[in-house]
Amino acid sequence: MYVGRIVAIGRTTDDKLAALYRVSSRSFPNRQAKIIGNAVSIVPREGFEKDIFSNPYISYNCLRWAGRYAVVTNGSHTDPIAEKLQAGMNMRDAMIAVMHGMDFEHDSLNTPRIAAIVDSQSRKGALGIVRADALLVEEIGLERGELRYIATYEHNHPDARFGETGFRVQTSDEACAYILGRGVFAELERPIVAACALETGGAYSVSFQDAKRTE
Repeated sequence: MYVGRIVAIGRTTDDKLAALYRVSSRSFPNRQAKIIGNAVSIVPREGFEKDIFSNPYISYNCLRWAGRYAVVTNGSHTDPIAEKLQAGMNMRDAMIAVMHGMDFEHDSLNTPRIAAIVDSQSRKGALGIVRADALLVEEIGLERGELRYIATYEHNHPDARFGETGFRVQTSDEACAYILGRGVFAELERPIVAACALETGGAYSVSFQDAKRTE
């Protein structure tokens, strides 16, 4: 099944919080991730830089981490959500304010904006989506071993069915490999690249990984 881009939140069986992002794409597969400052950016691969003229939405910061929070999204709403959290706004309100203001992406597919946040202090997470027909946000009290996700298509609303228990990774690299093709993500098609933050003791380690490394 193809569900497009995916954001996920998880709390591992040994109590590490994780924020995970996966690019899955049919139209623009030639993309990569790079760490720039305290963000991970999705950008075209060398030789495909002109793709942004076909769709300006394909290049963006997909992950930001600062203090107690890690934020992952599929677009330019990553930074404003992170900035509102740093200014003291709670997860639900930060997500609603930014996603309501920016709306879905006005490209040829009306691509939804999706977002996920984890909070190392409360041990909670949040998932949200703004589609052409809805704005949906849920704050989730994660249990150990619980993972939840939301995608741009098909699995495009917060729902306990879109997740699993027994989530176990030890590093942010393992988290990337997981969302690219393990567990509940194994049957979701066309993975390209992943970026993930894994928290231990209040601090986040960050990695990105190309889907080809997991084949």
